[in-house]
Amino acid sequence: MPLKYAYHPGNASHSSATEVADTMEPAAKSLGIELIPLQGATSCGAGIIRQASRRLQLTLNARTFAMAEQMGLDIITPCAATAGNLHEDLHTLKSDPNLLGEINDVLERTCGRRFNGEINVHHLLHVIVDEIGLDKLESLVLNPIDFDVAGFYGPNIQQEGACGNDDIHDPSYLEQAVAAMGGSPVHWESRTQSVGVPGLFSEEPTVLRQAASVLSEAKHEGADIIVSACNLSHTVLDIYQGKASQATGLATNIPVIHLTEMLAFALGHHNSRLAQLRTRVAVIGD
Repeated sequence: MPLKYAYHPGNASHSSATEVADTMEPAAKSLGIELIPLQGATSCGAGIIRQASRRLQLTLNARTFAMAEQMGLDIITPCAATAGNLHEDLHTLKSDPNLLGEINDVLERTCGRRFNGEINVHHLLHVIVDEIGLDKLESLVLNPIDFDVAGFYGPNIQQEGACGNDDIHDPSYLEQAVAAMGGSPVHWESRTQSVGVPGLFSEEPTVLRQAASVLSEAKHEGADIIVSACNLSHTVLDIYQGKASQATGLATNIPVIHLTEMLAFALGHHNSRLAQLRTRVAVIGD
């Protein structure tokens, strides 16, 4: 019987990171994960909405929780920023009954919903390792990923209760998944650092320095490619490479893809894209 989850695609998967939306569904199908769309769910806030109004972000995410709760399903997302922000707000609401009551009053007035605190949030990576198992993943691989791969977690899911049974300070799930797909995992310090996504539009120079530092270290440690568990970090590390290099003088030219892409390619989907990726690694890398 497949695992069934309420599916939140995460930030940017239908805009600047459409490749995540394209590859999540076939990868999930091969893994035996049934995705039930959360129709009409909003962004998790991405750390941006709460800068203007913490209460607004809590209310929007409580609405998403109530939708999943009505479906009787936990939430799954391929985005570390979404998983981390949803987990943080879920914990806040569950641990403060008075606040939850106030938020529910708003939900009932505006959309006729109510959240009772009976669901949890999971990142795809943790479902694969903790629920499906790495042995199962390895048995499903049709196209081994024969690259030196630097896995990027970002900081959002590295918090208590948000990263499955992985180590908060020294995670290894992404490296284990890479190895199961035939890749050679690169161990590097920057894999949990922020690339400054919430400040992209207001503090771009800082974001470019953060991104350049991450990209440069992955190259220095011998990676052929970076695989991100976060939609937003993936977008910044990929799209802003040129600007990051110009701003800092660091070498930043390395392909960056999302975990769902690597999964889809390894599991036999989008083979033409896998061929393009091999070309990209050869051309972009030094």
